[in-house]
Amino acid sequence: MYRFVVVDRDYLFSFLNFQSAVVFPNKISTEQQSLMLVKRLLAVAVSCITYLRGIFPESAYGTRYMDDVCVKILREDKNCPGSTQLVKWMLGCYDALQKKYLRMIVLAVYTHPEDPQTITECYHFKFKYTHNGPLLDFSSKNNRNHSTITCADTKKASILLIRKIYVLMQNLSPLPNDVCLTMKLFYYDEVTPSDYQPPGFKEGECEGMIFEGEPMYLNVGEVPTPFHMLKVKVTTEKQRMENVDKSILTHRETNVPLQVLRVDRDDPEEENQDMNVRVPMFCVAC
Repeated sequence: MYRFVVVDRDYLFSFLNFQSAVVFPNKISTEQQSLMLVKRLLAVAVSCITYLRGIFPESAYGTRYMDDVCVKILREDKNCPGSTQLVKWMLGCYDALQKKYLRMIVLAVYTHPEDPQTITECYHFKFKYTHNGPLLDFSSKNNRNHSTITCADTKKASILLIRKIYVLMQNLSPLPNDVCLTMKLFYYDEVTPSDYQPPGFKEGECEGMIFEGEPMYLNVGEVPTPFHMLKVKVTTEKQRMENVDKSILTHRETNVPLQVLRVDRDDPEEENQDMNVRVPMFCVAC
């Protein structure tokens, strides 16, 4: 069973223009160019995670290339309604991102359908915005560099991030059988209309999640563009890390009790901010 949203059919990858091969741009001089790259990287990251964690069957993915990097991309599959719904689910994220409302996406895995607040693994995708365009923060908060970013820098960082996700997901111990997915979207209240709801989402409670087991917090990597910084973080059960080379990741320390995850308060400068949260409207079995 999986938790998803509903939006227009066939939109995601036609929107992202994912052909059999995608070449990194020669330059990123506009906000739109940067935003398109960020959306593609988000699609690749979510697809890689769900593919390598065994969430959906092989038939739910197509093969694409970003230059010479082979990646699996989620697609609509009539034999797997869950993958079709997840493709549509992400469109609500893109709507909020394009409007510059979205602060963070939390994609969480849980094992008890009646208790989505108790999770066994989760993935954070964090966004910030500057006057030049959206700043997607998927990186180490101790390594923020606002110097001139070249396309070569962006390409190198993108490939490194994809490879780190692949290495981590391939080496983590398997998830339990019959897992569920849920997603929470967090917003910047000062710019987001109080009645705004992305397609397929409803207003939810801004509360912490309870982790099932002992969690380990990992900063996976970052991708800079002249307009964005993309940050990916993973929280997983410590015992699943037995086969992972710790040198490829940054372990984030926290003063929060181990079994309580404040997914809306992961940076010190956000401690006093109030944020709205949206959650999906219903569950779909795959």
